[in-house]
Amino acid sequence: MFEALADWLAFDVFGLAADSSMGESVHFFIMDITKIFFMLVTIIYIMGLFRSFVSPEKVRTYIQGKSKFAARVLAIVLGAVTPFCSCSSVPLFIGFVEAGIPLGVTFSFLIASPMINEIAVVMLWGMVGWKITALYVASGMVVAFFGGIIMEKFKPERWVEDYVWKIQMGEVQTIEQDDSLPARHRYAFGEVKEIVGRIWKWVIVGVGLGALFHGYFPENWAASLGDANNWLAVPMSVLIGVPLYSNAVGVIPLAEAMLLKGVALGTTLSFMMSIAAISLPELLILRKVIQWQALALFTAIVTVSIMLVGWFFNIIV
Repeated sequence: MFEALADWLAFDVFGLAADSSMGESVHFFIMDITKIFFMLVTIIYIMGLFRSFVSPEKVRTYIQGKSKFAARVLAIVLGAVTPFCSCSSVPLFIGFVEAGIPLGVTFSFLIASPMINEIAVVMLWGMVGWKITALYVASGMVVAFFGGIIMEKFKPERWVEDYVWKIQMGEVQTIEQDDSLPARHRYAFGEVKEIVGRIWKWVIVGVGLGALFHGYFPENWAASLGDANNWLAVPMSVLIGVPLYSNAVGVIPLAEAMLLKGVALGTTLSFMMSIAAISLPELLILRKVIQWQALALFTAIVTVSIMLVGWFFNIIV
């Protein structure tokens, strides 16, 4: 429905050509801005209702009852089966933080969610076969697993914005006073107003930047990256991929074209991962919940991990 709305507004109402850079940018902006805000409201509301029934203390106790390994694996699996783009994963990340789930585990989820999902797996399998698909999924899980562990070593709790903790502290008292269904609805709706009210400007700015890159960036530059022996090709593909902004599904056709033109497998995987996991819109929105120190650390860890994956596959394949 979001694509149909974007088609109607961009091509029928505005009269833009579908194959023009302006048409592609405007279409991309309309489709993603409506989709992201719809998912923001829906996800935050649902998680607000869920947290009204299951208190942060219960969630925290449940997670603490398991080993860090089990909790991290569960987070990665949950991220893999939620077909959300990077921006849509941020509200879930906020909910994890508010629920008291360890930040190292939460960051593992944040890496896995946009990078791996069942729709991308099916599409990738159909286009390039099960072997490359398995390599991509395994690489994404490894990056998410160890990326979360490394983040945890730096104690990122000190870099979470104060208002996130205040929301967490205030919710318990509200629910204890009135546990009726209307009260739970008011609490969930209040969550939507609180969080969306803080990040809506960042969503618009981030999607706008992504739309400009999406419409005007020449894709043949990415496809002309060097072969497996060119070690600079991997970091170049990551730098090119970050501002493009898409989800794992949207980048698969471009990845297929890169492989068909002879771009090395590791370079292509790095390109896909950078677009899905560390897009500019995600970083802009994530800045509203964590400080610059944590954002820089998160970006550095994921970027280095993705480059290591790319070099590894360029060597062995």
